[in-house]
Amino acid sequence: MKRSSYAVFLVMLTFFVISFLTNVIGPLIPDMITGFSLSLTLVALLPFAFFIAYGVMSIPSGMLIEKYNEKKMMIVAFVIALLGSLMLALFPNYLSAVFSLFVIGCGMAMLQVVINPLLRTAGGEEHYAFYSVLAQLIFGLASFLSPLAYSGMVSGLKQHSNSGFFALFNKVVPANLPWISLYFLFVVICLAMVVVIAVSKFPKVELTSDEKAGQWATHVQLFKTKKVVLFFIGMICYVGTEQGVANWISQFLFTYHGLDPQKTGADTVAYFWGLMTAGGVLGLLLLKLLDSRIVLISFTILAILSLSAALFGSAKIALVAFPMVGFFASVMYPIIFSLALNSVEEHHGSFSGILVTGIIGGAIIPLVVGWLGDQLGLRAGMCFLYLTMGYILSIGFWAKPIITNKTIKLFKKDSQ
Repeated sequence: MKRSSYAVFLVMLTFFVISFLTNVIGPLIPDMITGFSLSLTLVALLPFAFFIAYGVMSIPSGMLIEKYNEKKMMIVAFVIALLGSLMLALFPNYLSAVFSLFVIGCGMAMLQVVINPLLRTAGGEEHYAFYSVLAQLIFGLASFLSPLAYSGMVSGLKQHSNSGFFALFNKVVPANLPWISLYFLFVVICLAMVVVIAVSKFPKVELTSDEKAGQWATHVQLFKTKKVVLFFIGMICYVGTEQGVANWISQFLFTYHGLDPQKTGADTVAYFWGLMTAGGVLGLLLLKLLDSRIVLISFTILAILSLSAALFGSAKIALVAFPMVGFFASVMYPIIFSLALNSVEEHHGSFSGILVTGIIGGAIIPLVVGWLGDQLGLRAGMCFLYLTMGYILSIGFWAKPIITNKTIKLFKKDSQ
């Protein structure tokens, strides 16, 4: 495929919407606990349902793209997410929330499988680390905005429930579950994306044999390769860490410092994602100067120190340290993904599907944190994240990519 600026733009827009829909779950957790009378373990099943969908849909989606083009796949994915959002909006209860988030997660998994190889192809593999961090910057920006949208809509429903825009929501949103209004908003967003993609002149992507998903035998063959398994675990650890922090920030601040989850908690989660955006900017610059492995090691160590300060410091320290975890986590996902794809010579499409499947870490790790939180307290539960961050740190030492990220020295090195 020829390099396509339009395809890169469309990928960035899709990353924005995926993030906006995905990363509002964390700020909602205290409201979900109160509204549905849930334990930490039960509420953790909600993000579990969302992220386990990646384990179900990622590899099949990679195979479906062989038969259907990117435009059709993206339209179907957004329609699925629309239906999932509508389900929770119209039937706001715990069981429908679990099923709804699973359905939305299926749509997001389909999108991730389409857009990651598309970005690698459209932008060029030598620029993949750079474009991936740019995508993470966009991802962080949307994640910053979605908790603020939640906070604004909840406060708006309380203060202006009988006027204008909010009067419409007041007729369909339960008074004790104002956060459900977000899912009506998600319906509108998904519908808009369906229209945008449908009317766009979407460039035809001619995938090479290396970019195609391949058959189940290809995935089995890849899983027999040690480095594939190691990077797959790395993806599980990263997404688990990201969601394990973001999902529990608001509840942690409420539990240990008595801070309002609808305002202070939501704002802190927004700052977590906002500083992830800022970290992405720094990451863009550093990846043009340094080997991506050096960037990964440095940022991971600083993320571990920030998490320690957040968990064991005062309320004032936690309000700063939690967002700083986001700042230093900003480059982890794109660097792990690019190191992985640039460490194999073929079957990049299949490997991409496997890596996206690793997003189930966002299901597993927060659930482990929640279960440990019920047994030992949320602070002790969140200490489990030291294990996942330690594994991410190790990647910077053992990864041996065939193609290194392109720096201003344009230096490339072949690793045996």
